[in-house]
This record gives sequence, C-alpha cells and structure tokens, in this order.
Amino acid sequence: MNGSLPPSQQRPQLPRKNNTPKKGLNPVWIWIVLGGIFIYFWTSYNSVEPQKAEWQEVKEQMLPSNDVERLSIVTNQDRVNVYIRKDSLVKYKNRFSTFPKEGPHFYFISQPDFNVFQTVEAINAGTPEERRVKIETEVHNNYFARILDWLLFPVLLIALWFLLFRGMSRGMGGGSGGMGGIFTVGRSKAQLFDKDNKNKITFKDVAGLEEAKVEVMEIVDFLKNPRKYTDLGGKIPKGALLVGPPGTGKTLLAKAVAGEADVPFFSMSGSDFVEMFVGVGASRVRDLFRQAKEKAPCIVFIDEIDAVGRARSKNGGFTANDERENTLNQLLTEMDGFGSNSGVIILAATNRADVLDGALMRAGRFDRQIHVDLPELKERTEIFKVHLRGLKLVDGFDLDFLSKQTPGFSGADIANVCNEAALIAARKNKPLIDKQDFLDAIDRIVGGLERKSKIISATEKRTIAFHEAGHATVSWWLEHANPLLKVTIIPRGRALGAAWYLPEERQITTTEQMLDEMAATLGGRAAEELTFGKISTGAMNDLEKITKQAYAMVAYFGMSEKIGNISYYDSTGQHDYAFKHPYSEKTAELLDTEVKRLVDASYKRAKEILTVHREGFTQLAEQLLEKEVIFAEDLEKIFGKRASHANTITQ
Repeated sequence: MNGSLPPSQQRPQLPRKNNTPKKGLNPVWIWIVLGGIFIYFWTSYNSVEPQKAEWQEVKEQMLPSNDVERLSIVTNQDRVNVYIRKDSLVKYKNRFSTFPKEGPHFYFISQPDFNVFQTVEAINAGTPEERRVKIETEVHNNYFARILDWLLFPVLLIALWFLLFRGMSRGMGGGSGGMGGIFTVGRSKAQLFDKDNKNKITFKDVAGLEEAKVEVMEIVDFLKNPRKYTDLGGKIPKGALLVGPPGTGKTLLAKAVAGEADVPFFSMSGSDFVEMFVGVGASRVRDLFRQAKEKAPCIVFIDEIDAVGRARSKNGGFTANDERENTLNQLLTEMDGFGSNSGVIILAATNRADVLDGALMRAGRFDRQIHVDLPELKERTEIFKVHLRGLKLVDGFDLDFLSKQTPGFSGADIANVCNEAALIAARKNKPLIDKQDFLDAIDRIVGGLERKSKIISATEKRTIAFHEAGHATVSWWLEHANPLLKVTIIPRGRALGAAWYLPEERQITTTEQMLDEMAATLGGRAAEELTFGKISTGAMNDLEKITKQAYAMVAYFGMSEKIGNISYYDSTGQHDYAFKHPYSEKTAELLDTEVKRLVDASYKRAKEILTVHREGFTQLAEQLLEKEVIFAEDLEKIFGKRASHANTITQ
C-alpha cells in the first residue's frame, strides 16, 4: 500500500479534479430576456399602417376642412406623414381595417420641388391658433438594418471559419477517416475492427478452403506468437495475396483471420484510395500505414486491390491515370518501408491477379499468394452444412446428392441455392424444404425463372423439342461428352429450352473430350436440318460456344496438326491493348481454316449419330412434346445404358 512506503518512494498525491458540473446559463433567464424583447417590440409596433394618399387630396380636401393636425416631412425618405385630428377621424374610418388611435394616418410622396409651407401658410392665415396645421421635419433611422448591414458579413466569415475549423478538428481528432471538412479528404477510409468487436467471424464459419486456411492460420500464429519464429531467425511475412474466382470466400477468409488473431484489423477497398483530387490516394496510403504502425501488431486488408494495383505498363498511354499510378507507387514504397518484424501484415484479395503490377507481386511485399479456388465435392458438402444450419429440412435429407448436383458452384452460389430453396418451399406453403425444392433452386439459378406463360406456337414448340432431343441424343452416344441430367422445353430466362448436364470435375481436358462436347453442342442444329430440312436462329448460343472452343483448341492449346505446338495465348494480358495479333495474316488465315475444319467435322459427326439413331431420336422428341421434361432414365429406356453411364447422376 502507498501509506506503508517510505516518503521518498510514495507516489505524490495528485490534486483531485473537481467533478462538480459547471453551472451554465440558467434557461429561465434566457426566456426572460426573450420575453422582454418580444414585449418591447409588441408595444412599440404600430399595427395600423398609414394609408397612402395624394397631395391633391390633402391640399383640396383635408387641409381646407381643417382635419389635419400636423404634417411631418421625413427628409431622408421623400415622404410626408399626415396626422388627422382625433375629432375628425370618424370621416376616414372606412379607410382603415382597424380604427387608429395614434398617427400617422396618411402619407404622400413629396417631389423634389415640393413646397408645402406656402400652401399651409395660406390655410393658417384665417384659422385660430389652436386649429392651425403644424409642420415639422423628422429623420427615420432603421438602426436594426444598419446593425445588420455591419454585422452580416463578419458573422458569415466567422461562421464559415468555425465550420472549416470544426471539420478540420474532427479530422485531426476523430480517428481514421474523419467526418467532415475539406481537410479530411486525404485521410484513410479504412474501417477498424478491434478485439472488442462483437460480430466476429472465425475459421469455424469458413467451410472448405482447407489449404487456404492452413496458410492464413500460420499468419494468425505469427501475430499471436511472434517469438516462436523470430527466435529461430525467421521473419514474419509482410503480406499475403488471396487470389481466386468471385464468390469463393476471399473476403470471408480475411474476416476470419481478423476474428481469430485478436488484433486490430483495418479493412479497406482498393477503390477507396482512388479519388478525383490529385495526391489524395497517396495521402490515404500514407495515413493508413501510419495508423497501422501505431496499432501494431495488426492486419491491413485491402479488398479488390486490382483497382489500384493494375500494372502500369498495360495502359499504353491511352487510358493512363496518373493519380492511380501515384497511389500505386506510394503503396509500393510503404509496403517496402516498414520492418519485417514490425507486426503489420498486409492481406489483399483479387480475382484478377493477371493484371496486377509485377512490383506489387514480388516477394518482400506479398510473400505468399494463396489460391482460393472453386470448392471440390467434399468442400461443397462442408459449405452446404454451414448454410443449411438455419433451414428446416425433411428427415433423411441427402446432402451428398446435393453436392454432386452443383459442380462448379462457388460458396456464394451455394448460399444462394439454399436461400432460393427456402423461398421456393415457402411459395408452395410447405412446412419443410425437400429435395425437389433444391433442384428447382439450382435450375432457377443456372437457367433462370420458368416462363410457362410465354406464348409459343405449335411449330416453334416442335422445333424446340427436336432441337433439344438432338443435343440429348448426340451427348448420350458420345463417350466423352458430359453426362445428361435432364432435357426440358419449358422456357427459362432467355432460353426456349435446355439440356442439363452434369460435367465431370476434371483438371485437364483431352482433344477427344473437347471434340465430343463440340459435337454434342451442334446436335441441336443438326437435328433441325435432318428433321425439317431447314435451320433456325435457336442455335446462336451453341454456335458462339463451339466457335470460341474451336479457336481455343487451335490458337491456345496447340490441338491442330497444321498449327502445331504453338500457343498465342498471353497470360500477362499485355496484348489486350495492342492493335495487332501476335501472328501474321497468313497464320490468321490458317487459324480460320483449322477452326472451320474442326466445326465442320463435329457437325458431320452429330448428323451421322442422329441418322443412325433416327428412330430413338424421334421417339425422344415426341416424349418431350408430351411431357415437356424428361430425365436420364427416360433416355436409358429408349437407347439403353450409356457407355460411360457409371459417372452419371440420375434423379
């Protein structure tokens, strides 16, 4: 205790602060003052305004009848006020809304050459002294207007200065970002989340992404136990870049890092740095890193960093933005300026890593690149478990089946599927969500909303049925084509019909697989020509897809014998701004020839398959016209088991 220590070691007693609140101005006195001012103006204000008259009326009627008591000449207003005698006011009572007690009662405008004395003297000559008209002069001074004229401009200046100073003081003392004033435009807009934040997200809320979680969990461990690594001579990584397609959970992973690390977390978008004012972006970068160093150890997260980190050499002088480049230069300098063990770690996320500047990607700035890819089958199951927590499902719901039905879906897509399934079940007044609701939700997201009310003629409907039957038939008999799930001629979105497939989850694709997929895609156009002897515009999307696929095979993947093992694909994206291709005109002609050869060969294969299986193909089209939707088991009854049917998932 402080009292048991020697006097030399005792802590000096600081004077206690007087916590008694200071007495301000009593509101009662304010009301008293305001009331006094109101009474003063009320009593001094004459509610009866004088009536305007003409000098001729005063001269010929009022003065000769001896009604005027006095005339008051207002010298600074070219105006003469007329005061009527009290015993004569009754004559003019009808000219007033309320009967006046005091004057002036009338007034008239005097001219520059006006001489009232001559007229009044002639009238007063034969009049008794007590009934004579008196003449006086007065000056009206509007002191309030004068005071307002003198004070208005200074008051405006003081108010403007006060507002600017207040905005500046808020920006200087109001934390990151500030709230107002032009002086805060260069402040960082980063949101700060500290360990007291209640809405925390942890790694338990992030399903899948196991490899990515291992990488970022090490970063969390660095911040919690830095000596574990520094004692061995290691250095804490300066930054990690999360790269992956949209909706895969990059931002969610960063939030989980913030929730697990229990350190200050600065969150900001790349677009928040870019501003129309010159130098603002660089100023915000400096302010962000200044705050981060003050709160170290901490994490700085920059979402969509490609907004400010785009490669400088790709603009080519045509779309250059000097302000953005200055911001990038400042970001590079700041990331290279703080020590490796300062406790500040930079996290960034982008789905366009190919456009980022090479200086930003190098080790020493972003030491790690963490790839957050689309979830695999097992990871999709884990993600579904997270999003199904609050949903009411039927007993014995098959979660594995649902995961198999959603290849290529991101975490955001899966969340959307779960929500859509709940909405569909509620629309149908179901107490629980079943398997069909999820299938309808998947169809809704992939193909769009059903449009059963769309008016389609019988001829068009028959064309659509044979078109979709052509897709289904060709894909069924090609070994490497994607397994068919169902075929429908119910319009969805902008499509009049659709064939639903369950693509295999593979990392590489062979030439045979791509050729089979092209032939299956052209099956609809081939079916129209074989059945009706003419073609329609319904195959536009199919033609666009196979044309791009054929060009990719020839120009990118080296799958053409005449072109050889050459790829004109530019992964850096630098040729996007060029006006010429990286190959000659002769090579361009050869590319076009090879693409046409591949497309023609695929179309020929599709027609041959449909010709061989014409009977089953026609039967399938007639069933479509009758049922509108048929599934893989219906095709199996018509054509028999598919060669690669072991991988097919049926409903």
